[in-house]
Amino acid sequence: MSLIRFLNVAKEYPRGGVALNHVTFQVKKGEFCFLTGPSGAGKSTILKMVYMEERPTHGDVWINGLSIKEAKRREIAMLRRKLGIVFQDFRLLETRTAEANVAFALEVTGVARGSIRTKVARVLTQVGLASKGTAYPHELSGGEQQRVAIARALVNDPSLVIADEPTGNLDERATRGVFQLLREINAAGTAVIMATHNLGLVRRADLRTIEMNHGRVVYDSSDPVPEIGGGGDAETEARRAAAAAWRASAPPPPEPDLYDPLLEDEL
Repeated sequence: MSLIRFLNVAKEYPRGGVALNHVTFQVKKGEFCFLTGPSGAGKSTILKMVYMEERPTHGDVWINGLSIKEAKRREIAMLRRKLGIVFQDFRLLETRTAEANVAFALEVTGVARGSIRTKVARVLTQVGLASKGTAYPHELSGGEQQRVAIARALVNDPSLVIADEPTGNLDERATRGVFQLLREINAAGTAVIMATHNLGLVRRADLRTIEMNHGRVVYDSSDPVPEIGGGGDAETEARRAAAAAWRASAPPPPEPDLYDPLLEDEL
């Protein structure tokens, strides 16, 4: 069953032009899906529609069976409680400790105080930060701050984690640690949709990939496209060319290093 479904979705802004143009795709429950493409390709607009911050100009979006065109405010609020959102810039509260940042996500949804401490301890352990709960954001590395943000996204047991460039501000080592954590979250049954510019990471992972360009889906690894020159209209040929370019552009995998990114203390 589809967790995310976009059907012929377009988004136009009065002064900003066309953000999305006839976008159709589905993401299944429990799937890991990369969303990639250059800046301005439409990735962020898609993610905003997934958590229903934006509505399409045409077409429809269903998240866990709820139509964005028909959803009422209360239904959207209830849906968001089952979504975990991770941003590039962490968005932590600087005056709160790591555990207080995670707890805040429970407090605003009215979770009983008696269960908050247990839930927070569980997710901080899950992301490898059991010993850093009393640290403030400025006392943590970038990778550790992002893990706190992931813990906050997980604490309400979401069916879907939406990660918007979660490794964009991290170095290569921290990037691999955060990505490995997202893989483990997915392996436990939570769907993940991750927007990223990191082509090397995407290609090495060999997971479902949707590439956007100029508001259109130009490549979807779950929808194989015939080789260039196989016939069809100009748009089909363009999709074939984009797919071929994608396959050819990946850098070689790096030499493996022997470390556990979730147990390592980052300096």
